Amino acid sequence: MLHANLRDRTIYLEQLKAFRDTEMIKVITGIRRCGKSSLMKLMVNELRTGGVGEDQIIEINFESMRFSDMTAKEFYAYVTERAVPGKRMYLFFDEVQRISGWENAVNSFRVDLDCDIYVTGSNAHLLSSELSTYLSGRYVEIKVLPLSFREFLDFHGYTVTERKSPTGQLRKRVLDAEGESYDPKELYQAYARFGGMPMLADVGLETDKVTAALDGVYSAVVVRDILEREKRKGQRTITDSLLLRKLMMFLADNIGNSVSATSIGNTLVSEGLLENGSRKAKPATQTIQAYIQALTESFIFYEIKRFDIKGREYLKTLGKYYIVDIGLRNYLLGYRDGDSGHILENIIYFELLRRGYDVSIGKLDNKEVDFIATKTDEKKYIQVTESMNAPETRERELSPLRKIPDNYEKIVIAMECDLPQDQDGIKIVGAVDFLLDE
Repeated sequence: MLHANLRDRTIYLEQLKAFRDTEMIKVITGIRRCGKSSLMKLMVNELRTGGVGEDQIIEINFESMRFSDMTAKEFYAYVTERAVPGKRMYLFFDEVQRISGWENAVNSFRVDLDCDIYVTGSNAHLLSSELSTYLSGRYVEIKVLPLSFREFLDFHGYTVTERKSPTGQLRKRVLDAEGESYDPKELYQAYARFGGMPMLADVGLETDKVTAALDGVYSAVVVRDILEREKRKGQRTITDSLLLRKLMMFLADNIGNSVSATSIGNTLVSEGLLENGSRKAKPATQTIQAYIQALTESFIFYEIKRFDIKGREYLKTLGKYYIVDIGLRNYLLGYRDGDSGHILENIIYFELLRRGYDVSIGKLDNKEVDFIATKTDEKKYIQVTESMNAPETRERELSPLRKIPDNYEKIVIAMECDLPQDQDGIKIVGAVDFLLDE
């Protein structure tokens, strides 16, 4: 039976189905509330409709009080007692990292039972050294992100249709449940304001309701995943919630800008965001690095590295950070106009990740290419810009791409563009069209 408000996340469900009944443990990771538990429920529904018996499915959510004090041994006993002899078992463990020593138990199920295992976790530490040691080569990570623009429309009751314009070009239209037509750009503005956390489909797109919902996400991530995380071997405990919030606001305000731990520390002090009075000195670079690591481990911020296109190597110099959800950025900084270029860049970065690309920043002499997106046999060089209409902007965006000495695809993604679709072999694509392409 499909859960009443369970909406499809085809892109991730297909990945899970591809590894069903293999010995690989399916590890579903991503920021809290991005839909990992719903994805597991979708997979359970998939099994039920495919004829798997109720007695073959064991689901445990470790966020529940019922399981909160369980030890790894009790966890092992609980599952093995419920395993049906002679039948294949399907095991679903939500937020499994809350159990100390869970890796032992999960590895034992793999060895002792005929089973197919699915686990979720809201912290990248889930896949750190211990798990890799126990399960080396025996797990596959499914990385779940908040909703894409296309999913956002679907979750909020819109459908995308195509029609031919009088000039023969295909134009996309968006219709609501009543058949009312909307300009896709108008809905993009809503996405760029409120973001793609799935639960917004239930609360509705009103600023106060969205703010309350995102406040819940913030608290869950910051309190449970960062401030409460136990002292781990060789890891600094994160204790200063004010510093953490200031750091989040700084990174959110600087998406798409090059930053380093040193420059962040200097800025926080010089802008008065951190008092030197209560702290005798600015927070040490190592402290800032530890806090940034906590933010990337809990999937709020993603770091992107630089790649030297000529030297063909990753550079150790300044990287950039993007925030996993633009709605969270607006929650932290306030809903304000401006900065739409960086917001678009942030949205395109995560869209590329969703489509399975590895993404880096390209450096070419003293010029920069926004993104190099690579898959096994594919590479694209991508510039992202607000508008391609002014001649000087056109030149700025096209010149780094023209200089790249290979024949891989080169694209400019622009929000506004009155130009031909191709210049010097470089494709110019409308941003909303790019996001609506499946």
